[in-house]
Amino acid sequence: MGCLVGAVAGYGALRWRRTGAPAPDVDADAAARQLPLAADLLAACIAAGADPVRAAQAVGGSLGGPVGERLAWGAAEVRLGGEPAEAWRRLAAIPGAEALARLLERAGESGAPAAAPVARLATEARAEWGRTAMAKARRAGVLITAPVGLCFLPAFIAVGIVPVLIGLADGVLGGGGG
Repeated sequence: MGCLVGAVAGYGALRWRRTGAPAPDVDADAAARQLPLAADLLAACIAAGADPVRAAQAVGGSLGGPVGERLAWGAAEVRLGGEPAEAWRRLAAIPGAEALARLLERAGESGAPAAAPVARLATEARAEWGRTAMAKARRAGVLITAPVGLCFLPAFIAVGIVPVLIGLADGVLGGGGG
């Protein structure tokens, strides 16, 4: 029975991991950790007087990782004459970075001020990352109860209840010798 339950639980966990996985070339956890920092650095560069493309190039070159690479790629593409919508599409493919990509695209096309909106995005991304981390921690607490129950319940029955039942049965059936 335990092997059957273990096999079903393993298969369920495998399916759950596969359906929740992002695109294979994006490490979603690394991107979620980098996004608030990248947006803060972008806001600081823009507030210091850099245009959004130069700011994205500087931040992308220094940050690295999935967000940094896509920032640098998009900035290089815009600087070489590409359409901003196409250039920031790779950045928008990262979960949670769609708003930042749209903002960079809008700033590139219309020259709209971007420092305050990017700073606001950084705050929102940081809050979202915190909410996601708390949800994962809660989910881990719930998921740990099944293996603990599967391990401790049979042990409790074998060590705590079975000896009592054997003792009661021995006393009831006349083996108590008295």
